[in-house]
Amino acid sequence: MSKRANYKLLKSIYLDYHATTPADSRVANLILHYMTEEFGNANSIDHAIGDHAEAAMQGATRHVANLVGAFPRDIIFTSGSTEGINLAIQGTVNSLALLSRFERGIGGESKPRIAISTVEHKAVLDTCEVLRKQGRIDLVTISVDSQARIDLAQLEKTCASGIHLLCVMAANNEVGTIYPIEKISAIAQSYNVPFFCDATQAVGKIPIHFQDWGITLLALSAHKLYGPKGVGALVVRKGYPLEPLFYGGGQQRGLRPGTLNVPGIVGLGEACRLRQLEMADDEPAIAAKRDRLQAHLVKAIPGLVINGDTHNRLAGNLHISVPDVPNSAVIARVRHQLAISTGSACSSGVETPSHVLTAMGLPEDVIEGSLRISLGKFATDDEIEEAASILISTVSKIRELL
Repeated sequence: MSKRANYKLLKSIYLDYHATTPADSRVANLILHYMTEEFGNANSIDHAIGDHAEAAMQGATRHVANLVGAFPRDIIFTSGSTEGINLAIQGTVNSLALLSRFERGIGGESKPRIAISTVEHKAVLDTCEVLRKQGRIDLVTISVDSQARIDLAQLEKTCASGIHLLCVMAANNEVGTIYPIEKISAIAQSYNVPFFCDATQAVGKIPIHFQDWGITLLALSAHKLYGPKGVGALVVRKGYPLEPLFYGGGQQRGLRPGTLNVPGIVGLGEACRLRQLEMADDEPAIAAKRDRLQAHLVKAIPGLVINGDTHNRLAGNLHISVPDVPNSAVIARVRHQLAISTGSACSSGVETPSHVLTAMGLPEDVIEGSLRISLGKFATDDEIEEAASILISTVSKIRELL
């Protein structure tokens, strides 16, 4: 049995797995080996040390491809999902711009149209918004309902209207709703629309079948599946035209040049290998702990609301609201005992309501009282019981004050 990083030293119960996960000790040990022992440059072809690094890279590539149902040739390693998202979207727009110039002359075609759901990660939303402000794309949004479920009828109408790229995540990073990616991809294919899936929060938690489902582009990040921070991958279907974001030594078919992060990539590969082996056992166990925590909170906190699609969500996701208790008041009191959040870590410090909850049309008091609790495979039964006690006591004390 693997052991987690000892965050008990911080004297906190960690329930913020959607923000990041502790590295599995088996992954961390392998990373250390490739930092200190087999530390070669995978592009050094003149000696055996470089050969060993290249072999390790090839092994990691296979592990990543196997987990998401892709071919090794499809894998482009990145610094994480944010880079992968930018490469997918900006790389597509840049490629379309070149095609327009060469085939129709400068200014001879209207701007590319990109469609996104209103609950995409900020990395998708902000990238598309910048491109829109620059006048390089027209942006189309697809709405969701009060449980963050996407409107497939609107999605199909959008595809039928003519778009150049469809962007829909595999699972929501705030409320945990899982999206019907196979159906979405089928709709996109029927209208010859390339489909980009941000699967950052889903890979290693639910099955993904890149090739079989006909996904065009898919982003993932190691630190969401018990791997290291600062490494991820963009999966690109063979033949899909992308332009690189920057230029250098031509590594990775020129799409993502630069010296390869061998230790990080090996760590990503090992994390993917372990998730493929253990996901089917881990996720039901995580869901059972989540359900137990939810039951404790619902029973003891009158008026508590569960957000998202409770019948189709990530195993570790528990997104709650206590409408009459500001989430900032809860966080201020529990932050040294319990690691939970008010939303996406990528939006921390931004004093605006969650764009996800706003897009869901939730009332203002529900949004202001919302908390994201996310469990992972290292959360223990004792921690679940203690977390429930801390939250129940904290909400009760705040209500007394109010």
